[in-house]
Amino acid sequence: MKICLVEDDLELGKALQSSLQDEGQDVLWLRRGADARQRIASDRFDAVLLDLGLPDGNGIDLLRQLRADGETLPILVITARDSLEDRLRGLDRGADDYLVKPFAVSELLARLRAVVRRATGWSETGELVWRIKDLALDERRRVLTRAGAGVDLSKTEFELLLSLMRYPERVLTRRELEARALPQGEGQTLDVHMSHLRQKIGDGYIRTVRGVGYVIDK
Repeated sequence: MKICLVEDDLELGKALQSSLQDEGQDVLWLRRGADARQRIASDRFDAVLLDLGLPDGNGIDLLRQLRADGETLPILVITARDSLEDRLRGLDRGADDYLVKPFAVSELLARLRAVVRRATGWSETGELVWRIKDLALDERRRVLTRAGAGVDLSKTEFELLLSLMRYPERVLTRRELEARALPQGEGQTLDVHMSHLRQKIGDGYIRTVRGVGYVIDK
C-alpha cells in the first residue's frame, strides 16, 4: 500500500515510517496539514494515517476539508485523544477508523488493511480486485472481466484503467495518467489509448473532463 502519514512528532513519525516500510509499505511522511492536503490532492495513495495534533491546525479540520474536497480515501486517525467524545467526533467528521496511541504496529497494519479492503476490492485472500459496475479488474493477475467475460487489454490500457478504478469519481489529470501509464518514448497519445480502452469496455464508464483529464464513475 502507498500510505500518507500525517504526524508532527519527529520521533513517532520516524518510527512509524520505518516500521511500515519494514512491512513492505510505501510511506510518505508529512508533518503539516497544509502539505498533506496538497499532496493528497495531487498524488495517489491507498490510505491516510492522520494525527489530530498538527502544528498548523487541528487534524479534525483537515479531515473535514478532505471530505469536503470529495476525497474518498480511507483515513485512519491515530491520536492520543482517547475520550469517547473525541472518537465520535473523528468518526462523524469522516474518519474510517480511530486508533488511540500507543498501539502495536501489527494492529495498525491490520486496521489499515481492513479500511482499504472496505473501500476497494482487496479480498481476505490477499487478492486485489477493483470493481466498478460490472467491471472487475484483478491487479495481481492482470485480468479484466466485464459481466464475467474476459476483456483483452494492452499493458498501457490496463494501467490506465487501473489508475482510474483505484480512484473512482476522482478526476485524474492528463499528466498523472501519462506519468502512470505511458512508457517513455511512447508514440501514441493518451487520447488514442483512452479511445481504444473505451472501445473495449464500452460506454458509460470513463468520462472526459475537458481541459483536465478523465474520471471513472461508479
